Order: sequence, then C-alpha cells, then structure tokens
Amino acid sequence: MIQAALASGHADRRCVFEAFARRLPDGRRYGVVAGTGRALEALRDFRFAEEEISFLAQREVVDARTLDWLADYRFTGDIWGYAEGEIYFPGSPLLVVESGFAEGVVLETLLLSVLNHDSAVASAASRMTAVAHGRPCIEMGSRRTHEESAVAAARAAYLAGFSSTSNLEAGRRHDLPTMGTAAHSFTLLHDDEREAFTNQLASLGPSTTLLVDTYDVTGAVELAVELAGPELGGVRLDSGDLVSQAFEVRAQLDRLGATDTRIVVTSDLDEHAIAALQAAPVDAYGVGTKVVTGSGHPAAGMVYKLVSRENAAGVMEGVAKASKDKSSVGGRKYALRRRSASGQATEEIVGINERPADDGDDRELLVPLVTAGEVVAPTDVHTARAHHEQARAELPQRALRLSHGEPVLPTTYLDDWS
Repeated sequence: MIQAALASGHADRRCVFEAFARRLPDGRRYGVVAGTGRALEALRDFRFAEEEISFLAQREVVDARTLDWLADYRFTGDIWGYAEGEIYFPGSPLLVVESGFAEGVVLETLLLSVLNHDSAVASAASRMTAVAHGRPCIEMGSRRTHEESAVAAARAAYLAGFSSTSNLEAGRRHDLPTMGTAAHSFTLLHDDEREAFTNQLASLGPSTTLLVDTYDVTGAVELAVELAGPELGGVRLDSGDLVSQAFEVRAQLDRLGATDTRIVVTSDLDEHAIAALQAAPVDAYGVGTKVVTGSGHPAAGMVYKLVSRENAAGVMEGVAKASKDKSSVGGRKYALRRRSASGQATEEIVGINERPADDGDDRELLVPLVTAGEVVAPTDVHTARAHHEQARAELPQRALRLSHGEPVLPTTYLDDWS
C-alpha cells in the first residue's frame, strides 16, 4: 500500500485512522483499554533498521523508493486516545491517528497487536478483581502463554486491579509487586512432607506460604502449624472442592491457634470460580491460564480503519466501509462519557467531526497521546491502574454482573442524538 501510495502521490494525503471494537465479547458488559503505554513506547522507537531494510530488499517486497522511505521513517503526526485503563464499549473511538496516509497505515499491526492482547487480558482481569471484592488476585499465568506475552499480561492484569505477579521480568520491567509460592515438586523432592516444610520454613521463615494438598490436606495443615507455629503466613490449596476445603482448613487453622494464617487458592480459576468462592473463607486468589488468555476471549477484536481523508480540494471528508457485518462510521470522532448528577456513567456520546456539547458534568474521553510525533501522555502502568479504578467506579452496579448481558452503556453517535 505504501509503495503504491508513493507512486501515485497520495502517500502524504492527510488522513485520520481510528482503532475501535465493533462489539464486545459475547455477554460482556464493558471492555478495558490496556497496552496504550506499551504501544506509545514502541512507537517512540519504531524504526526500520539496516538489517530489516536489507531483508525487504533481498525478498523484493517493495521497490527502492519505498525502501528509502522506510529507512527514514519517523512518525510526525498526532494521536488521540482513551487514557489507558479507561472503560470502552462497541464503537468507542479508542485511538485516533492523524497523519499522512503512509505514516499512519504502517502503524496498524504495531498498534493493534498491543491493544488487542493487553485489552483482552485487562478486560478479563477487571471482571475478576470486581467480583473478588478487595481480596487480592495474584497473576500466575506465565507458563500458559508466550514468554513476552507473559510480561505484557502481567502488566495488563495489574492495571485492572491484580495485586501482584509471579513474573519477575514483569516486576523488573514495569515495577510491579511480585509474589510466588512453592510447587508440588518441592514437596516431592523430599522424603516426606515434614522434611519439605521444615526446609522451606528454615530458608524463608514462618511468613511463607506452604502448599498443603500434595498428600492429605488435614494432616499437612496440622504439620504446618506444628512446625511454623501460629505465625504461619499462609497455606495454599490447589485442587479438589476449594469451597468446602477452604471452610474445613479455616476451621482447623483457627482450632490450632493460627487465626491470622491466610488461605490462598489456585487451580484454574476464572471470574466465575472467584465469585463462587466469595462465601468461603479465602484470603487470596492465584489466577493463571484464564487471565493471560482473556478468560476465553484472547483478543479484544479491535480494528484500525481509515475514517477520514483529504479530498482533491484539500478538504477533509469522512470515509467508511459498508461491508456486511463489518461496516464502519466515517468521520473524525470526539467522545464524552455522559454522567448523572450523582457521577454515575449513563451513556457514551460520540460526535462526528465536532465535539458533543458537555451538559456540565460529562467527561472528555479522548486525550492527547502524541503531538507532532512526540509522546505526551504517561506510559507507566501505575497511572493507568489508578485511572481504571476511577473509571470502573463510575459504572452502574449492573456492569459488574457476570451473567450474560448487553453493554452496560449505549454508544450514541451525535448524528442520531438530540
């Protein structure tokens, strides 16, 4: 496309691209924007190096003129977007890229690959932390995804309220709290459970968490308290009927005087399992596969479309796809989160080519991310986490239900709104 646009003289024609999701995963009531910070950091360093240009030349992917253009590539346009951590709905204009055609179109895969993955993880993680009602969720899914995806997933889960991650590279790279537990292999390494617990406690101290379901849970809990005393930090349950076991273990710990010892549960948890465990005396949840794979929806379904371009007269005009089931809405978008007098979100208002009127307490959703090629928005996950907490708190309570339902807020285009 770039080669043809350069040849035709249209490569620098002013354009507006938009990233959005046509729909949410089936039954979901809201989505979470995540990955914006990572995408902006990638954009800042987005270059075609000599070895990459050589590869394109050797394979004759594009002609010499295009190779020269790629070698000099620097994004010089503007990008607006929903702040990372923001809530989104079908049709929300999550990212608005204003640039020449070639500068903007080459970013499609970069931006979508980051946003689709991270937003899927964060959307699932937000549902989990919402139903956990303040009990910590620990991200433990590194072994269930690609090694780089694992780092990104840990960041996205933390953004959506997870308390910590077992991925140390994510902790190093993104300044996340880290936490881990012993596996069954550590117990099985020893001649018996007593030796395993003794050695773990000797090395890590009584505040450690002991895995108590390798053999017999009741016997292991009794042994754990005998060896560690009532100061034992925690026990972990990883199999069986977690609800009934949690009640039994809590009663046993209390009888033994270990009233402050926490119960951590793992074992293929998702938001529905966490909700089912709310009545049980569980102190923390370790979540792996389901959070790093978006709890059944591993991609957010976002697309990147040209919605406006400069015509022959030099005037910007909206353009849109009309394909069945894949239509888009033309025109540069502006978005507001309409709120009630009490501060509760009620509607997503999207203006086309003009800003919607603020009725007094609406919230502007599109914020500047890149200006004249320079990143101007924060890219750290801690800012995004704080924003998500505030944005989710605005939603009606029904947004947090796990039952199938429609998006909790309607998206209304200004053309259809009065």
